[in-house]
Amino acid sequence: MLSQPLSVSFDLGGGREVTIETGKLARQADGSVTVKQGNNILLATVVANKEPREGQDFFPLSVDYQEKFASAGRIPGSFFKREGRLSDPEVLISRLVDRALRPLFPEDYFCDVQVLITLVSSDEEVLPDALACLAASAALAVSDIPVKEIISEVRIARIDGQLVVNPSRSELAKADMDFIIAATEKNLMMVEGESKQCKEEDLVKALELAHDAIRVQIKAQEELRAKKGVTGKRDYPKPDQNEALKEVVAAFASEKIKAISRGNTAKHERSDAFKALKDELVKSLGEEAEDKTKKLAKKYYEDLQWELVRDMILDDRIRLDGRQLDQVRPLAMEVDPLPTPHGSALFTRGETQSLTTVTLGTPLDELLVESAAKSDYTKFILHYNFPPFSTGEVKPMRGPGRREVGHGNLAMRSLKQMMPGSEYAYTVRVVSDILESNGSSSMATVCAGSLALMDAGVPVPKHVSGVAMGLISRGDGKYAILTDILGDEDHLGDMDFKVTGTRDGICGVQMDIKVDGLSMDVMREALEQARKGRLHILDAMYECIAEARPEVKPHAPRMEKLVIDKEFIGAVIGPQGKVIQEIQKETGTTINIEEVGNFGEVSIFSANKDGVSRALTWIKGIVAVPEVGEVYEAKVKTIQPYGAFVEFMPKKEGLLHISEVSWKRLENLDGVLKEGDMIKVKLIGLDQKTGKFKLSRKILMPKPEGMPAENNERPERPEGGNHRPHGGGRPPRS
Repeated sequence: MLSQPLSVSFDLGGGREVTIETGKLARQADGSVTVKQGNNILLATVVANKEPREGQDFFPLSVDYQEKFASAGRIPGSFFKREGRLSDPEVLISRLVDRALRPLFPEDYFCDVQVLITLVSSDEEVLPDALACLAASAALAVSDIPVKEIISEVRIARIDGQLVVNPSRSELAKADMDFIIAATEKNLMMVEGESKQCKEEDLVKALELAHDAIRVQIKAQEELRAKKGVTGKRDYPKPDQNEALKEVVAAFASEKIKAISRGNTAKHERSDAFKALKDELVKSLGEEAEDKTKKLAKKYYEDLQWELVRDMILDDRIRLDGRQLDQVRPLAMEVDPLPTPHGSALFTRGETQSLTTVTLGTPLDELLVESAAKSDYTKFILHYNFPPFSTGEVKPMRGPGRREVGHGNLAMRSLKQMMPGSEYAYTVRVVSDILESNGSSSMATVCAGSLALMDAGVPVPKHVSGVAMGLISRGDGKYAILTDILGDEDHLGDMDFKVTGTRDGICGVQMDIKVDGLSMDVMREALEQARKGRLHILDAMYECIAEARPEVKPHAPRMEKLVIDKEFIGAVIGPQGKVIQEIQKETGTTINIEEVGNFGEVSIFSANKDGVSRALTWIKGIVAVPEVGEVYEAKVKTIQPYGAFVEFMPKKEGLLHISEVSWKRLENLDGVLKEGDMIKVKLIGLDQKTGKFKLSRKILMPKPEGMPAENNERPERPEGGNHRPHGGGRPPRS
């Protein structure tokens, strides 16, 4: 007989109910739950091997989040019409869950664990990423897999000045703060998000509200686990231990590790020294030592190195490269190092270096970001590349991994806060190539990206910089906050967090916390130290380039934007696109027209400034309504016995009667006008019956003295006067 499903529910606030259920779907997994809010349903499963793989010495956790397009009644747009590899948004959600879950497992647990989270039903207003970690943690909670604690995640957004837990999709579009926060009952675990220059104290308030909301979700998971009857966790094989060997390693290596740590050396020199010491240690064990013993000695050596370097920083306030705790490494930066990109910058901070380029494109270059719920186009793209030579390694090039996607996303979200709005027609692609790395290449990307955007002439109002921070703490209450951490310090730390922003506030945050009991006072201190480091870097950036260049580079596409009435869109495009194609062909431009409400936004692009001007004038002529009394620069098209037909606006012609050419009476126009002449004319009238434009040249000339006043009656139209000029029909409605 099938078992009955078990469920618990809780209120997110505002009558929004969330239900967690287990025992109905995917029952052969070690843990399986569904999380439902509205029509949104996530299925989370977790399976762990009972034994680690032979020789395994690290924790192999994999977390994959995937959206089924059927959840929203859609068919994928790929060639194969099926879900393929994870998209970048799915990778980013997977990382949010992975970073929160990973610290929950025991340090000596090396069994493979796979967490799969699938969106099986989509709701237009419910954002699934804020529920993904809740689903994963609940699946672990109802399993016997040995996790230490239960966690959850929530989104906190500030909308119209109010902090909101898990806002709807439409509410989030109006937010000026957007953070996803993970926590256990007692401790914060992970923070990631963006804001429009919020203050440090605003972030602290968001963290406090998030923690309160998370505690409610943890209580619901505990209730579900109790209903399921889970009372304990499975046992697992523990790694071998050898206390005597540990003492031998400590006696041999302790003082030598301390000496290397205090050597104030560069990354590779220090790494080589630590490696040489490790090799010397293994050699000292003798040829008769077993491979198992050598491997264990290496592990004890690395653990000892981790402990001694932390103690050095905490007790002596000395860092591996000799800096003060709050000191930023030496900075070097330049803009325009590359001649052909539309914008470029080289940013170096210590042993971390980013070469960043900016490319300006048309709206046709926009990026399609597709998810199950919707498809959006974005005009701001940032790609981050981390080649193996940046760390002096040899690795196969397999395209961007999850780390590259995550670091690029943090930089993109930070710089996006300063990007111009929809009125800026360019599509902008920023590419950061990391040439050297020893600590926070993502923050170097933010700085180099800001410099390159200004170099490209993108009208960003302020620079954005970023700094990576670290925290080392000990049970006796001692702690050290480190500014601009090295790669080694990242590995040593209990918390690493990256903060980006302008002089006026925070634009982006990415934070991973590995220590229990972090107080909000320590968090405030760390954020303030990060602010000072950020400002120090910003000062140097403003010295390099203080504001965006007034114009794009000569070889970059020029752009003009024109807003027209909706009724003129068809006239600019023409039948079967003939008009817009002719404009593009004649002027060498690319023209994009987008209907926005009751208006049309016309964007004109070309590397040739003259071509852009000609196209702009052409389109203005099409949409302009001739006004009586206005003076126009006209071109003589044809000569007739009774006058000349002139084009006074693009595709609009009128008759310049022979009597309006000159104050002097003319029998014909021989020697006065010829085809192709450019003359100034004034629109003096419009025939309401025929729609013909009446033009005068003489009215713009001085009237000869003694000439009698003109008779108001017009002369009879000569034979042939019914000629209708091209484009001279009834003007469009204004």
